[in-house]
Amino acid sequence: MTTIGGLPDLIAELPSEARKRAEALFEVTVAEGRADLPAELAPWLERQFGSVDAVRKQRIVRVSQRWTNEGTLFAPLRAKRPTGAVSLGAFGREIESTLGDDFCHPETGTPADVWGRVRGRHAITAANAAMYEGRHGVVIFDRHDPLAFDHDSITDLLEVGRAWAERGRAEDGDASRYLLIWNCGPRAGGSIAHGHAQVLLGRAPHYAGVERLRAAAVAYLAATGGSMLSDIASVHQELGLVVSSADGVTVLASLTPIKEREVWIVGQVGMDEREPAFADAVAHTVIAYRDNVGVRAFNLVLQRPPLDPDRAARDGWELLPPLVRMVDRGDPDSRSSDIGAMELYAASVVGSDPFALAQEMRAAWSPGAIG
Repeated sequence: MTTIGGLPDLIAELPSEARKRAEALFEVTVAEGRADLPAELAPWLERQFGSVDAVRKQRIVRVSQRWTNEGTLFAPLRAKRPTGAVSLGAFGREIESTLGDDFCHPETGTPADVWGRVRGRHAITAANAAMYEGRHGVVIFDRHDPLAFDHDSITDLLEVGRAWAERGRAEDGDASRYLLIWNCGPRAGGSIAHGHAQVLLGRAPHYAGVERLRAAAVAYLAATGGSMLSDIASVHQELGLVVSSADGVTVLASLTPIKEREVWIVGQVGMDEREPAFADAVAHTVIAYRDNVGVRAFNLVLQRPPLDPDRAARDGWELLPPLVRMVDRGDPDSRSSDIGAMELYAASVVGSDPFALAQEMRAAWSPGAIG
């Protein structure tokens, strides 16, 4: 199987046009880390990392996206490093001990937005009691366990979130910058154990990460004449990193993950995130993430153009399709943090291999893989 260590050769072997596209989007460099190892350390190194030689010489692959300035250092041994003690079963005990909390009876246990609540098939909205935007809501799932979701509850989340945003925009037409985020579980930043997502609606400018994406797409078009998100999907397809591509929606294992096992779901320009092709791909991906990859804590974001049709059709927003990104946050029972100064201020350091992730996720797309 191809691994991230073979990425430079894989790109070099692509057909000419595909190679030019990959090189226009990504810069790939390789470094070798070397260590002088005392003999006394050998038994521990073999137990922890598989062999002494694996530590003595380490191949580090650095991938930088030239237009968004996102970059990742792939260091396979990081996945095997000691992470400190864990409190086994703590996450499960927290779910059990908080059953019956305020989110279990949201109509009396949570504040409502001034325009009321949106009720879906499996969720209801509330106003966030500690807002960081003028319109900041919570989509509360009807099941307490944050991992107890299914296909219908995920598509319902997209519908409820959008209905909430439309109500906010009806109150203030200038508020059209919509963002949906899902911090699944305390390990992923969820301050309340009960399953929930968050929705935000602000005025211009859009949230910084979405603005950077728009600016990068504009610059890429001016320099290459191409569509950045479409070309990103094509490069991942050509390298064998696409999980699924159907009905205008591409699911891929990212070459520049912000952290472990990042997956992108890229729609078509002009597509609505509630359209069945996109919503079904999101639901299928999230379920595969949980059931096939074994992820127990994740962050998900929906990035999309402004809801204002006039604004969405100009200023570069017309270049952006709906985009969902999600990343694994690790063992919910682990006491160690997965993010440090490197991720905050320099570049992401990742131990997982996107080629392995793509292969693992593709298994979920076989008939009958997910119920």
